[in-house]
Amino acid sequence: MKKVGLTLGKYAPFHKGHEHVIETMLEEMDEAVVIIYDTDVTPIPLQIRAEWIRKIFPDVTVIEAWNGPARRSGGRDYEIREEQYVLSLLGGKKITAFYSGEYYGEHMSKALGCLDRRVGETREDIPVSGTMIREDPFRYRKYVNDIVYRDMIVKAVFLGSVSTGKSTIAEALAKRYDTTFVSEYGRDYWKEHQIERRVSPEQLEEIAIGHIKREEEMFLSANRYCFVDTNAITTYMFSMYYHGCASDRLTRLALENSSRYDLFFLCGDDIPYEDTWDRSGDQNRRIFQKQIIADLDARRIPYIPLNGDLETRMRRVDEVLRAYRPYSNFYGVVVK
Repeated sequence: MKKVGLTLGKYAPFHKGHEHVIETMLEEMDEAVVIIYDTDVTPIPLQIRAEWIRKIFPDVTVIEAWNGPARRSGGRDYEIREEQYVLSLLGGKKITAFYSGEYYGEHMSKALGCLDRRVGETREDIPVSGTMIREDPFRYRKYVNDIVYRDMIVKAVFLGSVSTGKSTIAEALAKRYDTTFVSEYGRDYWKEHQIERRVSPEQLEEIAIGHIKREEEMFLSANRYCFVDTNAITTYMFSMYYHGCASDRLTRLALENSSRYDLFFLCGDDIPYEDTWDRSGDQNRRIFQKQIIADLDARRIPYIPLNGDLETRMRRVDEVLRAYRPYSNFYGVVVK
Protein backbone atom coordinates (compact mmCIF):
# COMPACT_ATOMS: atom_id res chain seq x y z
CA MET A 1 0.00 0.00 0.00
CA LYS A 2 1.21 3.53 -0.84
CA LYS A 3 2.74 5.28 2.16
CA VAL A 4 1.74 8.93 2.51
CA GLY A 5 3.40 11.36 4.90
CA LEU A 6 1.96 14.66 6.12
CA THR A 7 3.40 17.67 7.90
CA LEU A 8 2.08 21.18 8.49
CA GLY A 9 3.08 24.59 9.72
CA LYS A 10 3.19 28.34 9.13
CA TYR A 11 6.75 28.22 7.76
CA ALA A 12 7.31 31.82 8.70
CA PRO A 13 9.92 31.56 7.44
CA PHE A 14 10.72 28.13 6.03
CA HIS A 15 14.11 27.08 7.43
CA LYS A 16 16.57 24.19 7.57
CA GLY A 17 14.68 22.54 10.43
CA HIS A 18 11.58 22.36 8.26
CA GLU A 19 13.67 21.11 5.37
CA HIS A 20 15.00 18.28 7.56
CA VAL A 21 11.47 17.16 8.42
CA ILE A 22 10.41 17.09 4.78
CA GLU A 23 13.62 15.39 3.64
CA THR A 24 13.02 12.65 6.21
CA MET A 25 9.43 12.29 5.07
CA LEU A 26 10.51 11.95 1.43
CA GLU A 27 13.04 9.28 2.36
CA GLU A 28 10.50 7.20 4.30
CA MET A 29 7.27 7.75 2.37
CA ASP A 30 6.07 7.24 -1.19
CA GLU A 31 4.23 10.57 -1.18
CA ALA A 32 4.74 13.73 0.87
CA VAL A 33 2.08 16.33 1.65
CA VAL A 34 2.67 19.71 3.30
CA ILE A 35 -0.12 21.94 4.62
CA ILE A 36 0.90 25.57 5.06
CA TYR A 37 -1.22 27.94 7.15
CA ASP A 38 -2.05 31.57 6.61
CA THR A 39 -0.74 33.63 9.55
CA ASP A 40 -0.23 37.16 10.79
CA VAL A 41 3.13 36.48 12.47
CA THR A 42 4.87 37.43 9.22
CA PRO A 43 4.01 39.93 6.48
CA ILE A 44 5.16 37.47 3.81
CA PRO A 45 2.02 36.23 2.01
CA LEU A 46 0.95 32.62 2.14
CA GLN A 47 1.41 32.01 -1.58
CA ILE A 48 5.04 33.18 -1.45
CA ARG A 49 5.80 30.92 1.52
CA ALA A 50 4.10 28.03 -0.27
CA GLU A 51 6.15 28.69 -3.39
CA TRP A 52 9.36 28.37 -1.36
CA ILE A 53 8.46 24.78 -0.55
CA ARG A 54 7.44 24.00 -4.12
CA LYS A 55 10.75 25.30 -5.47
CA ILE A 56 12.92 23.52 -2.89
CA PHE A 57 10.88 20.29 -2.95
CA PRO A 58 9.17 19.99 -6.36
CA ASP A 59 7.98 16.43 -5.57
CA VAL A 60 5.97 17.54 -2.54
CA THR A 61 2.24 18.28 -2.68
CA VAL A 62 1.70 21.69 -1.04
CA ILE A 63 -1.78 22.61 0.22
CA GLU A 64 -2.41 26.28 1.02
CA ALA A 65 -4.64 26.60 4.10
CA TRP A 66 -6.27 30.01 3.82
CA ASN A 67 -9.03 29.67 6.38
CA GLY A 68 -7.56 27.56 9.17
CA PRO A 69 -8.87 27.86 12.74
CA ALA A 70 -7.51 30.77 14.77
CA ARG A 71 -5.47 29.74 17.80
CA ARG A 72 -7.08 31.55 20.73
CA SER A 73 -5.66 29.07 23.23
CA GLY A 74 -3.66 25.89 23.30
CA GLY A 75 -6.51 23.86 24.72
CA ARG A 76 -8.35 20.85 23.40
CA ASP A 77 -11.00 23.00 21.73
CA TYR A 78 -8.47 24.38 19.31
CA GLU A 79 -6.99 20.93 18.69
CA ILE A 80 -10.39 19.58 17.69
CA ARG A 81 -11.01 22.49 15.30
CA GLU A 82 -7.58 21.99 13.75
CA GLU A 83 -8.05 18.25 13.37
CA GLN A 84 -11.41 18.69 11.68
CA TYR A 85 -9.99 21.35 9.38
CA VAL A 86 -7.00 19.23 8.33
CA LEU A 87 -9.23 16.25 7.66
CA SER A 88 -11.44 18.41 5.46
CA LEU A 89 -8.42 19.62 3.48
CA LEU A 90 -7.26 16.06 2.89
CA GLY A 91 -10.64 15.04 1.48
CA GLY A 92 -10.39 11.44 2.61
CA LYS A 93 -6.71 10.91 1.70
CA LYS A 94 -5.27 8.24 4.00
CA ILE A 95 -2.13 9.33 5.89
CA THR A 96 0.48 6.79 6.98
CA ALA A 97 2.57 9.04 9.23
CA PHE A 98 2.32 12.59 10.57
CA TYR A 99 5.74 14.26 10.67
CA SER A 100 6.63 17.03 13.11
CA GLY A 101 9.16 18.20 15.63
CA GLU A 102 6.53 19.50 18.02
CA TYR A 103 4.09 18.35 20.71
CA TYR A 104 1.11 18.68 18.37
CA GLY A 105 2.27 15.54 16.59
CA GLU A 106 0.48 13.51 19.26
CA HIS A 107 -3.03 14.85 18.78
CA MET A 108 -2.75 15.20 14.99
CA SER A 109 -1.54 11.63 14.49
CA LYS A 110 -4.37 10.30 16.66
CA ALA A 111 -6.94 12.22 14.64
CA LEU A 112 -5.43 10.99 11.39
CA GLY A 113 -5.13 7.41 12.67
CA CYS A 114 -1.47 7.26 11.72
CA LEU A 115 2.06 7.05 13.09
CA ASP A 116 3.35 9.99 15.16
CA ARG A 117 6.76 10.52 13.54
CA ARG A 118 8.87 13.06 15.44
CA VAL A 119 11.88 14.54 13.63
CA GLY A 120 14.41 16.93 15.17
CA GLU A 121 12.31 17.50 18.26
CA THR A 122 15.32 18.40 20.42
CA ARG A 123 16.71 20.78 17.75
CA GLU A 124 20.24 19.79 18.67
CA ASP A 125 21.36 19.54 15.03
CA ILE A 126 19.44 22.59 13.80
CA PRO A 127 19.07 24.95 16.80
CA VAL A 128 16.79 27.54 15.27
CA SER A 129 13.13 28.57 15.16
CA GLY A 130 11.01 30.78 12.98
CA THR A 131 10.79 33.33 15.80
CA MET A 132 14.57 33.57 16.04
CA ILE A 133 14.92 34.09 12.30
CA ARG A 134 12.15 36.70 12.15
CA GLU A 135 13.89 38.69 14.86
CA ASP A 136 17.33 38.58 13.23
CA PRO A 137 17.45 36.98 9.75
CA PHE A 138 21.07 37.97 9.12
CA ARG A 139 22.34 36.33 12.31
CA TYR A 140 20.68 33.02 11.43
CA ARG A 141 21.38 33.25 7.70
CA LYS A 142 22.97 29.79 7.53
CA TYR A 143 19.68 28.18 8.53
CA VAL A 144 17.71 29.71 5.64
CA ASN A 145 17.68 28.54 2.04
CA ASP A 146 18.75 31.11 -0.59
CA ILE A 147 15.29 30.98 -2.18
CA VAL A 148 13.72 32.01 1.12
CA TYR A 149 16.34 34.54 2.21
CA ARG A 150 16.16 36.72 -0.92
CA ASP A 151 12.43 37.20 -0.32
CA MET A 152 13.13 38.42 3.21
CA ILE A 153 15.32 41.27 2.00
CA VAL A 154 13.88 44.74 1.33
CA LYS A 155 15.22 45.79 -2.06
CA ALA A 156 15.51 49.54 -2.62
CA VAL A 157 16.57 50.77 -6.05
CA PHE A 158 17.86 54.26 -6.87
CA LEU A 159 17.05 55.69 -10.28
CA GLY A 160 17.86 58.95 -11.99
CA SER A 161 19.88 60.46 -14.79
CA VAL A 162 23.68 60.51 -14.83
CA SER A 163 25.35 62.45 -12.02
CA THR A 164 22.34 62.45 -9.71
CA GLY A 165 24.07 60.69 -6.81
CA LYS A 166 22.73 57.15 -7.17
CA SER A 167 26.04 55.39 -6.56
CA THR A 168 26.96 57.66 -3.67
CA ILE A 169 23.75 57.19 -1.73
CA ALA A 170 23.52 53.43 -2.34
CA GLU A 171 27.01 52.90 -0.94
CA ALA A 172 26.52 55.34 1.96
CA LEU A 173 23.27 53.67 3.02
CA ALA A 174 24.87 50.23 2.88
CA LYS A 175 27.47 51.45 5.36
CA ARG A 176 24.82 53.03 7.58
CA TYR A 177 22.70 49.86 7.69
CA ASP A 178 25.64 47.43 7.74
CA THR A 179 24.51 45.68 4.60
CA THR A 180 25.25 45.27 0.92
CA PHE A 181 24.71 47.52 -2.08
CA VAL A 182 24.68 46.70 -5.77
CA SER A 183 27.01 48.84 -7.84
CA GLU A 184 26.09 49.67 -11.41
CA TYR A 185 27.17 46.78 -13.63
CA GLY A 186 26.72 48.91 -16.75
CA ARG A 187 29.43 51.33 -15.68
CA ASP A 188 31.99 48.54 -15.37
CA TYR A 189 30.87 46.97 -18.64
CA TRP A 190 30.89 50.31 -20.47
CA LYS A 191 34.46 51.13 -19.47
CA GLU A 192 35.67 47.85 -20.95
CA HIS A 193 33.53 47.63 -24.09
CA GLN A 194 32.58 51.17 -25.19
CA ILE A 195 33.58 52.44 -28.60
CA GLU A 196 33.44 56.22 -28.97
CA ARG A 197 31.42 56.31 -25.74
CA ARG A 198 28.72 54.00 -27.09
CA VAL A 199 27.61 50.39 -26.72
CA SER A 200 25.20 48.54 -29.01
CA PRO A 201 21.58 47.57 -28.21
CA GLU A 202 22.78 43.96 -27.88
CA GLN A 203 25.42 45.02 -25.37
CA LEU A 204 22.84 46.97 -23.39
CA GLU A 205 20.87 43.74 -23.10
CA GLU A 206 24.01 42.06 -21.75
CA ILE A 207 24.34 44.90 -19.24
CA ALA A 208 20.80 44.37 -17.92
CA ILE A 209 21.38 40.63 -17.55
CA GLY A 210 24.72 41.16 -15.83
CA HIS A 211 23.26 43.71 -13.45
CA ILE A 212 20.42 41.39 -12.41
CA LYS A 213 22.93 38.61 -11.79
CA ARG A 214 24.97 40.95 -9.59
CA GLU A 215 21.81 41.88 -7.69
CA GLU A 216 20.93 38.27 -6.99
CA GLU A 217 24.40 37.66 -5.56
CA MET A 218 24.21 40.67 -3.26
CA PHE A 219 20.66 39.93 -2.05
CA LEU A 220 21.92 36.68 -0.54
CA SER A 221 24.47 38.42 1.68
CA ALA A 222 22.34 41.44 2.61
CA ASN A 223 21.29 42.36 6.14
CA ARG A 224 17.55 43.16 5.97
CA TYR A 225 18.07 45.76 3.22
CA CYS A 226 19.90 45.85 -0.09
CA PHE A 227 20.46 49.16 -1.90
CA VAL A 228 20.65 48.98 -5.68
CA ASP A 229 22.28 51.52 -7.99
CA THR A 230 20.22 51.61 -11.22
CA ASN A 231 18.24 48.78 -12.85
CA ALA A 232 17.09 47.35 -16.17
CA ILE A 233 14.56 50.15 -16.65
CA THR A 234 17.41 52.67 -16.85
CA THR A 235 19.31 50.41 -19.23
CA TYR A 236 16.20 50.23 -21.39
CA MET A 237 15.97 54.03 -21.29
CA PHE A 238 19.59 54.35 -22.41
CA SER A 239 18.88 52.01 -25.32
CA MET A 240 15.90 54.12 -26.38
CA TYR A 241 17.80 57.37 -25.83
CA TYR A 242 20.86 56.46 -27.89
CA HIS A 243 19.46 53.96 -30.40
CA GLY A 244 15.75 54.63 -30.59
CA CYS A 245 15.02 50.96 -29.90
CA ALA A 246 15.55 48.17 -27.36
CA SER A 247 15.80 44.40 -27.79
CA ASP A 248 12.78 42.27 -26.96
CA ARG A 249 14.57 40.73 -24.00
CA LEU A 250 15.69 44.09 -22.58
CA THR A 251 12.14 45.38 -22.97
CA ARG A 252 10.84 42.34 -21.05
CA LEU A 253 13.47 42.71 -18.31
CA ALA A 254 12.51 46.35 -17.86
CA LEU A 255 8.85 45.38 -17.64
CA GLU A 256 9.59 42.72 -15.02
CA ASN A 257 11.59 45.26 -12.96
CA SER A 258 8.38 47.00 -11.91
CA SER A 259 7.76 44.20 -9.40
CA ARG A 260 11.38 43.28 -8.67
CA TYR A 261 11.99 45.92 -5.99
CA ASP A 262 10.16 46.96 -2.85
CA LEU A 263 11.01 50.65 -3.02
CA PHE A 264 11.87 52.97 -5.90
CA PHE A 265 13.76 56.18 -5.13
CA LEU A 266 14.34 58.87 -7.76
CA CYS A 267 17.52 60.88 -7.22
CA GLY A 268 16.98 64.48 -8.29
CA ASP A 269 19.12 66.46 -10.72
CA ASP A 270 19.30 69.39 -8.27
CA ILE A 271 22.90 68.61 -7.28
CA PRO A 272 25.92 69.99 -9.16
CA TYR A 273 26.67 68.19 -12.41
CA GLU A 274 29.98 66.32 -12.32
CA ASP A 275 31.39 66.78 -15.81
CA THR A 276 33.63 63.85 -16.75
CA TRP A 277 34.86 62.61 -20.13
CA ASP A 278 32.33 59.79 -20.24
CA ARG A 279 29.28 62.07 -19.82
CA SER A 280 27.46 64.21 -22.37
CA GLY A 281 26.66 67.41 -20.48
CA ASP A 282 24.22 68.87 -17.97
CA GLN A 283 21.61 69.65 -20.63
CA ASN A 284 21.44 65.98 -21.63
CA ARG A 285 21.26 65.02 -17.95
CA ARG A 286 18.13 67.13 -17.52
CA ILE A 287 16.49 65.75 -20.66
CA PHE A 288 17.22 62.17 -19.63
CA GLN A 289 15.88 62.88 -16.14
CA LYS A 290 12.56 64.02 -17.62
CA GLN A 291 12.42 60.87 -19.74
CA ILE A 292 13.08 58.62 -16.75
CA ILE A 293 10.27 60.31 -14.79
CA ALA A 294 7.90 59.99 -17.75
CA ASP A 295 8.78 56.31 -18.13
CA LEU A 296 8.15 55.61 -14.43
CA ASP A 297 4.82 57.40 -14.69
CA ALA A 298 3.90 55.43 -17.82
CA ARG A 299 4.73 52.17 -16.01
CA ARG A 300 2.67 53.38 -13.02
CA ILE A 301 5.57 52.75 -10.67
CA PRO A 302 5.30 54.75 -7.42
CA TYR A 303 8.60 56.36 -6.48
CA ILE A 304 9.96 58.55 -3.70
CA PRO A 305 11.83 61.68 -4.87
CA LEU A 306 15.16 62.46 -3.22
CA ASN A 307 16.48 66.00 -3.35
CA GLY A 308 19.04 68.10 -1.52
CA ASP A 309 22.47 67.11 -0.28
CA LEU A 310 23.48 63.55 0.60
CA GLU A 311 22.55 63.74 4.28
CA THR A 312 19.12 65.20 3.48
CA ARG A 313 18.47 62.40 1.02
CA MET A 314 19.63 59.75 3.46
CA ARG A 315 17.35 61.10 6.19
CA ARG A 316 14.42 60.80 3.78
CA VAL A 317 15.33 57.19 3.04
CA ASP A 318 15.60 56.55 6.80
CA GLU A 319 12.05 57.90 7.26
CA VAL A 320 10.69 55.70 4.49
CA LEU A 321 12.42 52.57 5.78
CA ARG A 322 11.08 53.15 9.30
CA ALA A 323 7.55 53.41 7.94
CA TYR A 324 7.80 50.65 5.36
CA ARG A 325 6.35 47.21 6.04
CA PRO A 326 7.28 44.52 3.51
CA TYR A 327 4.46 43.06 1.43
CA SER A 328 2.07 45.74 2.65
CA ASN A 329 0.10 48.56 1.08
CA PHE A 330 2.67 51.32 1.06
CA TYR A 331 0.22 53.94 -0.17
CA GLY A 332 -0.67 54.51 3.46
CA VAL A 333 2.78 56.07 3.96
CA VAL A 334 3.40 59.66 2.96
CA VAL A 335 5.92 59.58 0.10
CA LYS A 336 5.84 63.21 -1.07
